[in-house]
Amino acid sequence: MTIQLGLLYRNNLLDTFETTVSVSPKLWIFTGSPPANCAAVDSGSIIIAIDLPSDWMSVASNGSKVMTGGWSGSATISGSATAGHFRIKNNGGSVVHMQGTSGSTGSGADMILNDVDIYNQQFVTVVTFNLIAPGA
Repeated sequence: MTIQLGLLYRNNLLDTFETTVSVSPKLWIFTGSPPANCAAVDSGSIIIAIDLPSDWMSVASNGSKVMTGGWSGSATISGSATAGHFRIKNNGGSVVHMQGTSGSTGSGADMILNDVDIYNQQFVTVVTFNLIAPGA
């Protein structure tokens, strides 16, 4: 049998994650595959760093959370690059709290961008980002 968790616990788990990361975290989008885990050093080249809103996720409901506010900014790269993964770090940018894949609509990536082929000064927008608690 698969272990299941109650909805109240799943919602609290997600809301606690957002509280732990804190207000106004940093979203970093990189080229290539994510590192082996959140404790590993950054991999790939940084394409863009975005300051997320103070209240960056919705209140958990039905075991999930969605992004709030606008997650966008201008790329600061030389030439062009293809987005491959993201990392969400604390406000100071020193602690990685989450990482995953980034891609375009239909790619199955964890975070969906308006475009993955990015050029210097191109405006990049996160279109979709959801967190779903385990144990449903």
